[in-house]
Amino acid sequence: MAFLSKPERAFLDAVSKLASCNPFQPQRVDYEREALGEDFESDEAVWSMRVADPEKPRPNTWKIHERVESMAGPLRERVLRGEAARERDLILYEDAILFFLYHRYVDRLFENADPAKSAAKKPWGFYGDFLRDWNHYFDLRDRKLPSGHEPGHTFACFSQISRAFLQIFTYIIGSSLSAARLRAAVWQSVFTHDIQRYRRVLYANMGDFATLITGPSGTGKELVARAIALSRYLPFDAGRMMFPSDASDSFRAINLAALSPTLIESELFGHRRGAFTGAVQDRKGWLEMCPPLSSVFLDEIGDLDAAIQVKLLRVIETRQFQPVGDNSPRIFHGKLIAATNRDLGALMRSGGFREDFYYRLCSDQIVTPSLCEQLRESPEVLRELILFMTRRVCGAEAEALAAEVEDWVRKNLGLRYEWPGNYRELEQCVRNVVIRREYRPPSRETAPPGEALAEAMEQGTITADELLRRYCTMVYAATGSYEETARRLQMDRRTVKSRVDEEQLERLKEAESALG
Repeated sequence: MAFLSKPERAFLDAVSKLASCNPFQPQRVDYEREALGEDFESDEAVWSMRVADPEKPRPNTWKIHERVESMAGPLRERVLRGEAARERDLILYEDAILFFLYHRYVDRLFENADPAKSAAKKPWGFYGDFLRDWNHYFDLRDRKLPSGHEPGHTFACFSQISRAFLQIFTYIIGSSLSAARLRAAVWQSVFTHDIQRYRRVLYANMGDFATLITGPSGTGKELVARAIALSRYLPFDAGRMMFPSDASDSFRAINLAALSPTLIESELFGHRRGAFTGAVQDRKGWLEMCPPLSSVFLDEIGDLDAAIQVKLLRVIETRQFQPVGDNSPRIFHGKLIAATNRDLGALMRSGGFREDFYYRLCSDQIVTPSLCEQLRESPEVLRELILFMTRRVCGAEAEALAAEVEDWVRKNLGLRYEWPGNYRELEQCVRNVVIRREYRPPSRETAPPGEALAEAMEQGTITADELLRRYCTMVYAATGSYEETARRLQMDRRTVKSRVDEEQLERLKEAESALG
């Protein structure tokens, strides 16, 4: 008798692929469908946090978990009986058990995944339960499994997966394809495109890869950097049932544009007393103070002085540096993450950014999309982001406030507004509308009347009466004459005047209301 029936092998093969895939890529849905067949429930193609209903369960995940759980015991008995099994079948057994164990403990893993709670502050007591389950399914007397998984390392990987998912899923939101690509790219920066190889060998070496994040200002580059830093692998001490490192202290950010070259050198490399005016004592820099499993984030790397670029180039190449005023070498043990909104290609062509530095820095690249790009793909993202922001501002009244803000944006800025300040600008728009019931972009107070009117007509958000009022007012503003406006619109002068007066009165009421 075969170790696995044909349907069992097909199901476990899909589970194996599902367990190894990037959860934020579309293949996840394909593998769920492959595993469940007719039991698959159609769900969103892009796995993003449902801002309006974040607790809504994903049914396909738990259907697969339940089916794997029901198979785990019988498969174990087959292995113990010594039934003939190919190596591939035993690997499918291992992958199924890993999938089953992760989802059995996923709630407790997530309870401890928040860096604010600190993985290092208390023992992870449920590791004892996990180890008993592990031994039950992996310690199979004289039957050796091919992959050689180790429980402490696997538990550390499970913890890392939970932390990474929390950071990426919770804070990089939006149902657009560009947001989905960003979440998938961040996941790859943490686990690479091959999580199996990562678990075998690369987990210990990811600090050797510098990460470069580019994208317009206000698109969440620091958020991406923080997600990567807080998702790094932390080894688990099975004897003490603790993680030796504190995930909450694993991210150290420096805004290079806010510092002079001398201060940047001091902040990064440290200095000896007397190295420059004001250096009254020795000081360690951030590179020296960074623990091996932590990350230093250099924001605005495109503004960095050429001389410091050379020194950082050496850090990436050799991991060595020297404090200002000192010749003795120091070692950088952490991971380097950098970001810029500048066009580095143009800077290199003009001599403002060293090519050798760029080609050392770009071993891992992420591009953050603009808000305008997201909204072009999925206009409903505006509602999601506004609700996400109002929850931080207004708590219990977030949904009502979000509706007010969205209505104001649609009527006054329109869906074609480009949001040059991206997410940062949208957040300030929300706050402005909370305080004054209006927001005035720096480049223009509102969208051009014609554009705003066309937008409202296209979206069907304007009544016929309001359309006539606003159109009459727009033509009157261009002509400066009731008579000429009436002639152009082929309307009675008195009707034109009444419509213009009504519109101006409505705007006055809105202004007075915004002032309180």
